Amino acid sequence: MTDQNFNEIKQEALLLQKQLAEHNYSYHVLDDPVISDAEYDRMMKRLLEIEEQLPELATPDSPTRRVGAPPLTSFDTADHSVPMQSLDNAFNDQDIIDFHNRVAKLLGTSEIRYTVEPKLDGVAVELRYEQGILTLALTRGDGTTGEVITDNARTINSVPLKLTPPPGGGGGKNLPGFLEVRGEVIINSRDFETLNKNRLEMDEPLFANPRNAAAGSLRQLDSKVTARRPLEIFTYGIGIARGLGFDSHSGLLDTLKTLGFRINPEIRTGLTVNEVLDRFKELEAIRENLPYEIDGMVIKVDDIAHQNALGVKAKSPRWAIAYKFPAMEETTVINDITVQVGRTGTLTPVANLEPVSIGGVMVARASLHNMDEIQRKDIRIKDTVLVKRAGDVIPKVVKPVTAKRTGDEEVFVMPDSCPVCHSPVRRLENEAAVKCINASCQAQLKQRIKHFVSKAGFDMDGLGAKLVDQLVDREVIHSFAGLFTLDKDTLAAMDRMGDKSAGNVVRAIETSKRVPLKRFLFALGMDHTGDSAALLLCEAFSTLEAVMAATKTEIEAIDGIGPKTAASVVMFFENQENRAMIEEMVRNGVIIEDHQALVNGPGEGEGEESQKSVFSGKTVVLTGSLTTMTRSEAKKRLQEQGAKVTGSVSKKTDILVAGESAGSKLTKAQSLGVTVMDEEELTEQLNRG
Repeated sequence: MTDQNFNEIKQEALLLQKQLAEHNYSYHVLDDPVISDAEYDRMMKRLLEIEEQLPELATPDSPTRRVGAPPLTSFDTADHSVPMQSLDNAFNDQDIIDFHNRVAKLLGTSEIRYTVEPKLDGVAVELRYEQGILTLALTRGDGTTGEVITDNARTINSVPLKLTPPPGGGGGKNLPGFLEVRGEVIINSRDFETLNKNRLEMDEPLFANPRNAAAGSLRQLDSKVTARRPLEIFTYGIGIARGLGFDSHSGLLDTLKTLGFRINPEIRTGLTVNEVLDRFKELEAIRENLPYEIDGMVIKVDDIAHQNALGVKAKSPRWAIAYKFPAMEETTVINDITVQVGRTGTLTPVANLEPVSIGGVMVARASLHNMDEIQRKDIRIKDTVLVKRAGDVIPKVVKPVTAKRTGDEEVFVMPDSCPVCHSPVRRLENEAAVKCINASCQAQLKQRIKHFVSKAGFDMDGLGAKLVDQLVDREVIHSFAGLFTLDKDTLAAMDRMGDKSAGNVVRAIETSKRVPLKRFLFALGMDHTGDSAALLLCEAFSTLEAVMAATKTEIEAIDGIGPKTAASVVMFFENQENRAMIEEMVRNGVIIEDHQALVNGPGEGEGEESQKSVFSGKTVVLTGSLTTMTRSEAKKRLQEQGAKVTGSVSKKTDILVAGESAGSKLTKAQSLGVTVMDEEELTEQLNRG
């Protein structure tokens, strides 16, 4: 590439970065888009192409950072410069009047103005900017220390990656040199319903409420998962701010808005205490019409000098208080309790209610979670119950109203067989869940097969989710074993499958028939038995026959495997349907390679000594950024060479692999005398092993 071509592409990239940032601000902060989604997507695709071809053009504030970064193995932590305190709560008007009187007494004046904000039901975070660029994002944590979620925060479209210079000229020179901004990350109600609807279709566990969904999304180790979640942020305050001037909280909010932050449109400023009470009633009246969940209103003394004079208590400021809404509850009758079977075989009791309107939403069903919950609350069929809906898609049965019992109520009994496949159900030790452990159960089959054919399992290329759905819906396959009897004609008869595609799938199935034991165990989808647990089972028993014959005590004795995994493995192989399915797979040509034969390689047992990896049997921790491979690739290669990869450094750690920008884990490893490798040495040893 000539210098001229490079400069032209560089200018194109800079222009795209600038335009995409402006469009993002218009759409997510101002709610005033100026281009179509399709045009935005085309611009983003072009910028991604340029930055992939020329990585040096990918700046820290590039909009492409919102796509997500390589997965982490664990979260680091960092301290807040100024503690993120909680707020005292008020539950009625008198509590607010008492708060006002305390403030007035401390300040020596009753002429106090307040700013009020909707109390968003989300997750508090702090965003740190240095020279106008986002450098760190933290959860609130315990108020003093939070988890580092910078990669995840970058994926939120309403989080500025680079601050907007305030008006008045000077460009970046007018930006604060150091700024910590605090806000609430939320998922709006419509997006939450869509998210849970999609999870229901995939037979995945539903999020309890938008706050739960937002919190789970922010704590994903893989930021690409976070990028797919519809997170938003409203900012409401600061920690440390160097280079900014304001004398009121309302002035602070105006300043944050000019810098590119999203400020809630329902905020009101300059209110007297009586106007505060009136605004609370207004918010309560429009609560159900807002696009997001709120659970009250936050009231703050507006004058910064007054805030400083009032100061803070041990856990909360004296100049702010939260006025909470009452919860939305109604009574109704449980007409019946039915049982649903989820993807992993869990039997979930569901209350079928006499329909009742709660907060403007008609509710007819409520999850009862498990048998322990039913017994603990003494919930019975025909009971009159108190039902709470606080933004939940599936409401909660709070308790039965025992005073209304007539004697006609019936005690619910969990079935001893699966309501779908009629196989016996089992309850794992130390777990509340009752499960159908028949891997061929139709209620679980689609998701189990998708897991079975995945890259980490049998790696059947071309067997995508839609094809699996068709094969199960048309009853072409009834278990894992049926996959290995599929032929070209059968596959070609499926929707959107031609002869060529069908032939490719048949070849992929044929190639997959020889499978290492570790991948075979992972593919079976046993509860609590992921990639790491499958490897530990392989190392302990080496053959499938030995794993199937192992007792719970023997499995639990393996370092790194707990009682839940041990119980799950034993229960899976005790099930006769599962054993019959494995035998059928073998008859259909599946060859399960013993683990030790793979580890030893050719020549073992013939007088030749195999070369043992330096990582074999070692506990390894990865920290910092790797340049030649992703964290997940490094973890996989280490595990293949017999290492146990964990997320935190301890006395049991043998090796720490320190990539670029290694932080507190490196310091701790050095203090414990743990062997430290850089990426170059890691690569050399992996290749040697």
